[in-house]
Amino acid sequence: MGMLRGGTVGRRFTILYAAGFLGSGIVLLALTYLMSGVRLSAPAPGTTPVPAPGGSSELAFAQQQIRDLQGQLADVHGQQEHRLALASLIALVVTAGLSLLLGRLLARRVLRPLRLITAATRRISAENLHERLAVTGPADEVKELADTVDGLLERLEASFVAQRRFVGNASHELRTPLATIRASLDVAVAKPEPSAQALALAGRVRTELDRVDHLLDGFLLLARAQHGAFSDRTLVSLGELAREALGDRAPDLAAKALSLDAEVRPAAWTRGSAVLLSRMVRNVVDNAIVHNQEDGWIRVATDGDGSEARLVVETGGPVLEQSRVDRLGRPFERLGAARTGPEGSSGLGLSIVAAIVAAHGGGLVLLARPEGGLRVAVTLPAAVPEAGALPVGVRA
Repeated sequence: MGMLRGGTVGRRFTILYAAGFLGSGIVLLALTYLMSGVRLSAPAPGTTPVPAPGGSSELAFAQQQIRDLQGQLADVHGQQEHRLALASLIALVVTAGLSLLLGRLLARRVLRPLRLITAATRRISAENLHERLAVTGPADEVKELADTVDGLLERLEASFVAQRRFVGNASHELRTPLATIRASLDVAVAKPEPSAQALALAGRVRTELDRVDHLLDGFLLLARAQHGAFSDRTLVSLGELAREALGDRAPDLAAKALSLDAEVRPAAWTRGSAVLLSRMVRNVVDNAIVHNQEDGWIRVATDGDGSEARLVVETGGPVLEQSRVDRLGRPFERLGAARTGPEGSSGLGLSIVAAIVAAHGGGLVLLARPEGGLRVAVTLPAAVPEAGALPVGVRA
């Protein structure tokens, strides 16, 4: 029974098919043996000894011959039973092996639709919920299961689309009152001789407005990346995007006295949205600068081959817990006060990176370095530029 409880369904079907066939074979063998087990032990008809006067010696001789013939018939019958039992046993063993093979083939045939459903379900994720199993065939239990999964996927897709649409619409709608508040502050400050208290209050409100603006910008980028449909796909160089991001943040590197080790190669080409990929690279670089310690270091490397384009950014710092680092790809996840950064940090940086990478079919690995600090590795599908084409991010 343990073999039936464990293992795959195909294995259990195979064992059940073989056990049923083997049981039927044993019953058939037993019936055949029992039906052929009548021995010739009784005297043959017409051979019952009859006393005859004056012929006692001839009668004894005839009776002895009859007994010899009965013994020979019994031996022949026993040999036949033995050969029959042996042949039946061999046939049972052969048919048992054939039943295992046949059971395996039948189990694979029966479970083939389920394997197709499993493989198709594994391919479907949050990025391609529009795909369906669309199993064809008779209206049996397997098709009913596939249709049920398709219905579930349809409901999930509707829920995801509604959520992303709400985030995008809410972010757009919130920009209008924020712009109104900002304009009102400008009008109040522009009045003749504003009080020092009003100026201080206006400065604090502007700072908070900048934070909300930054947060809404992150929401919009996150919603666009999660939709995954880009009309601006083009050839992009991760190396040049990294070089531009480092050049723009040079003052911040100097302000923190961070040493930079950059090994960027323009050959790290991929294809996708230039705007989103640029934001992805900038977010990774910004995260390395903002959440770094004074007099620290940053290592940036890009390279590529025929299959992948890679961006790796490493920083030093205290030893981090990998279980907490794994959550940094989620919105608003931070590693405590030591990594909250400035007040303008929205906590969306690496979650936006994760969404952009996923939308481009790549992978993101966040690793807590054993020596301390963080390693961010981005891999994207590589692309080869056409002859004469200039990738985005590469200056002519």
